[in-house]
Parts: sequence; structure tokens; C-alpha cells
Amino acid sequence: MSQTEKWTFDILAEFPVLLEGPAWDGKGLLFTEIANNRIHRYDPATGKTRIFRESTSEANGLMFDTEGKLYACEGGGRRVVVYEGERTKVLAASFERQRLNSPNDLAIDASGRIWFTDPRYGNRDGLELDHESVYRLDPVEQGNWPITRVTFDTTRPNGILVSPDGQTLYVAESPHDEGSKRELRAYPVNGDGSLGDYQVLHDFSPHRGIDGMCLDIEGNIIATAGSDAGGPGPLIYVFNPTGEVMETHTLPVDYPTNCTFGDADLKTLYVTTGSGYLLRAETERRGLLWYPPTAS
Repeated sequence: MSQTEKWTFDILAEFPVLLEGPAWDGKGLLFTEIANNRIHRYDPATGKTRIFRESTSEANGLMFDTEGKLYACEGGGRRVVVYEGERTKVLAASFERQRLNSPNDLAIDASGRIWFTDPRYGNRDGLELDHESVYRLDPVEQGNWPITRVTFDTTRPNGILVSPDGQTLYVAESPHDEGSKRELRAYPVNGDGSLGDYQVLHDFSPHRGIDGMCLDIEGNIIATAGSDAGGPGPLIYVFNPTGEVMETHTLPVDYPTNCTFGDADLKTLYVTTGSGYLLRAETERRGLLWYPPTAS
């Protein structure tokens, strides 16, 4: 593990419920308040937050594409959507005529394909699928998005990333059940968009694994994991693409859920937590975002 200056996290906002889905829009940070069906926006210039969007069907993960379109996994609505002004367009809500479980997080690759995880945490009533998998949505003409199942070995896939070269899909296998595997996995992406056999980059068992993660411009994985319940506690991990732990950074509050880079130089890491906090730390790393595009 490399030696580096530890990051100092400031608390920017506090809510009474779990926060998720941080996404930088170029000047401010969007994040989701899942239980209350809201997306908020934090403005670094004023230090204030405001409601950005309501009635989001428990939106969780958010991501912008290269054109600045905002996509979301709406877990309560059991669907993946794109927000077009006031309109919500549904891209996927079922697989083989059965409703999705609870789309959680998503990643977009250079071809505009959307990869998303579909676990079910908590109440399992109403499930129609007998698996919790990762899917790929392929953009085609007329605005259709054919859906393809790409994993057949996941039980609770959560955070997800596509490597900068598009050759690897990183998936956080993060069940809460005692004795289950809690792993950061790397799946090779085949030419046809299918996945090869995965490699375990890091095993977090028996402690809490990765919830959300993002990339820096060197292709390293910055991930939220751990809790006060045991082990090393709530941390930000920095992994290189082969899974080596390069750095860990301790958080001042419990249960980190997701992270992304922001601010003008994309060197500020924003973190959401299950304990209702929005955090920020200045880092020496630079984030890799599709929008606004990261300059070389």
C-alpha cells in the first residue's frame, strides 16, 4: 500500500435518511434521497442544497452521458430511466416479461451502452425474477434500448464501473447475508458485449463490501466500503486495476454509500452515506467523468 496524505472530509449537509447517487453536473453535485423520492443539488459556490427533482420512484444511482443527459436507476419503480426536462422516459422495466428487481447503480461506456445492477435489498415481496443480475442496455435507432442479461453468477450486485478502455466491467458483489461473498470483481468484456469469467480483485468478507465507486483518470477505482459494525470501519479505498489496495482513507461518519469527483479541477471527492451525510475532501487524484468531459 502506498503512503499518501490522508484526505480530510468535511460535512456539507445532513439528512435524516440514507443518501446515494452522487453525480457532478459541471457546476454542482446531484445526489439522491431515496426514501423521499428526491434528487437534491449541492452548490459549492453557495454551500447550499436545494431540491432538484421530486417524484423519482426511489431513484438511487445517477449518471450523465457525454451529452449531459441524466440517467437513473429508480429502485422503487423497478426501472432504468432518463430524465428529459420534466419528462421521465423509461428505458427498461422488465426482462423476459418479468419486472426487474430494484435497479441500483449504473455505468455508461464509450459506445453509450448502459450497464446496470439489479439486486433486491430489504423487503423481497413481489419479486418476479429468480436471479439478481447485471444487465446491458444497447442504444439503437428510434430510441429503443434492448436489454441483455450479462451475469449469471451474482447474488447482490451493487456498484458498477466500466474501465476507461472498455475492456473490463467492475462489479461489487455485496450481499448483506452473513457468510456471503463480498467481493470486488473484474469481468472481461468480450467483443459482442458478453462477459468472460470474473477475477476477484478484493475480498471484503466478513465485513461490509463495496456499495458505490468511481474512477480517476489513471483508471484506479475509488470505492466506498466498510462500517462501524466491524473490521477497519467506514473507508474510502483506492484500488489499482489489478486490485492492489493503494490507499485507504478513514471517514468521520458511518456507512459510506457512493462517491464521485467534482469541482472545476475534478480533484474533489464527494461522498454520500447511509447515515445521511454529504461529505467532501480535497484529493491529489483527478476524476474521470463522461460529463463534463475530463480534459487531458
